[in-house]
Amino acid sequence: MTPKVVVLGAGFGGLELSTILSDTFTDGLDLTLIDRSDHFVFGYSKLDVMFGRETPEAVRLYYRNIVKPGVRFRQETITAIDPVARHVTTDRGIYEADVLVVALGADYDLDATPGLIEGGNEFYSFQGASRLREVLPAFTKGHAIVGVTSTPFKCPPAPSEAALLLDDYLTKRGMRDACQISLVMPFGIPIPPSPAASRALLSAFAERDITFVPNRLVHALDPARRVAILDDQSEMAFDLFLGIPKHRVPAVVKESGMTEGGWIPVNPTNLKTRFPGVYAIGDVTSVGTPKAGVFSEGAAQVVAASLVAEFQGNEEPSAYTGEGSCYVEFGANRVGRVDVDFLSGPSPTGSFLDPSTALVGEKEHFGASRRRRWFGL
Repeated sequence: MTPKVVVLGAGFGGLELSTILSDTFTDGLDLTLIDRSDHFVFGYSKLDVMFGRETPEAVRLYYRNIVKPGVRFRQETITAIDPVARHVTTDRGIYEADVLVVALGADYDLDATPGLIEGGNEFYSFQGASRLREVLPAFTKGHAIVGVTSTPFKCPPAPSEAALLLDDYLTKRGMRDACQISLVMPFGIPIPPSPAASRALLSAFAERDITFVPNRLVHALDPARRVAILDDQSEMAFDLFLGIPKHRVPAVVKESGMTEGGWIPVNPTNLKTRFPGVYAIGDVTSVGTPKAGVFSEGAAQVVAASLVAEFQGNEEPSAYTGEGSCYVEFGANRVGRVDVDFLSGPSPTGSFLDPSTALVGEKEHFGASRRRRWFGL
């Protein structure tokens, strides 16, 4: 008998894991996939929505389209997780698991940055990106700040992409000369594991008159004075603030007792937690890779291989290396690619493919291939 598998969260990790196990075991699989939402959205699609390149409805991929042998999707809100008993409670029922995989991602804590809700905007949530779709047309002059408020945060290239795409957006509308753009980042360079990618981004910033403010976080906003207060107490006036909010584990994960230092610790080679039969993958962990979908997908592949080996009595698979490729929007219909290996060596290493129109097509194929694999679309 194949053990009963319960997967919490239907993002990159949960979808990839469910797909691999379904393809391997077909009708012999007993897997329940639980998510509170009825749809999935690629992270990069939020920028498309924000800047009016896609409508919100066009980028939603509905979980009702998942038809995979042995997989049952349940749209339910998880209210409690007992990792010792591998017992999950939702607003609609109770699930007992032989194998439990936590892939619930990271939530956003807007209240952690004073003034962000009252005086700024965030574009990391689908709701925030959709709201900005309506806000941006009213921005015609002044200073726009793209600012990171805390670390770690999802998709480290995204703030740079937002600044460059905002430049594109304003240029196409004929308003760029009346606007300033600044990017506040907690790193000395935009993408620390890839100096080549960072050099390309810094060059693009210089070409487009985007001010890069390194090694700083936005500590708070003062809505009345329209200033961003940085972590060194310096201030920057703004007319439009696009923020990356503080990230945290979902409350139900924190309440489960699985976290240390705010995230779930795992064995970096196989993604096992300290609880027998319980794995954690993706943004909810402190595994040492960026909080980005492609790394969640890679972790899911390792967990799937480990479970297949366990169920079939095979040898354990190779260790997780933390490898992944991230596409970086440079605007002007050009995309670059960063390839990074975080865990197989003594320190992260990365390479970079220069931005090109050819990589635009490769990025589109990346999304299309996963739509087919996960949703059959």
